[in-house]
Amino acid sequence: MPYHYGSVPSQFGDILVLWRSEDELEPLVRRVLLPGDPEHLQLLLRTVYEGATPAANPTMAALMSDMERYLQGEPVTFDMGMLALDDCLPFQRLVLVAEHAIPRGRVATYGTLARRIGHPKAARAVGTALARNPFPILIPCHRAVRADGRLGGFAGGPEMKRALLQLEGVGFDAEGRVLPEYIDG
Repeated sequence: MPYHYGSVPSQFGDILVLWRSEDELEPLVRRVLLPGDPEHLQLLLRTVYEGATPAANPTMAALMSDMERYLQGEPVTFDMGMLALDDCLPFQRLVLVAEHAIPRGRVATYGTLARRIGHPKAARAVGTALARNPFPILIPCHRAVRADGRLGGFAGGPEMKRALLQLEGVGFDAEGRVLPEYIDG
């Protein structure tokens, strides 16, 4: 099935939200592509999401408007029911649900998330699942950090991760680590 997409402007560049034409009546987000090299995004749209076309859909338009509001600093909670979570493997779904539960202005370590989903020794696997999060921003994988408070990875890059956390009110020390009072244990 062909994909459709819309874009959300941000200070980092356009964020693309993709859904499939089969989902037109009740669309589900299939993928969120963070800004990056425009040529790379166009290559993804031509190959991985072959035939993807820009489209308008009222449900997706409302979601993208919420994303814009979020990126302007407004508190917005995204509905996981709009996401095609069935496209993810079971372990990744567990991780994404746990990540979605981290409130705005807070972070959790990869190890904490591993304990919360019942796999206390799986901090690396949690990091891998979040690195493959198909729904960044909507499932705020930027709210996961290393055990020492350092940012760790993020598909949009460390600058975007830090900016999103600062937008949510998370504080940092002089060395770039999240202050302990913002870390859920």
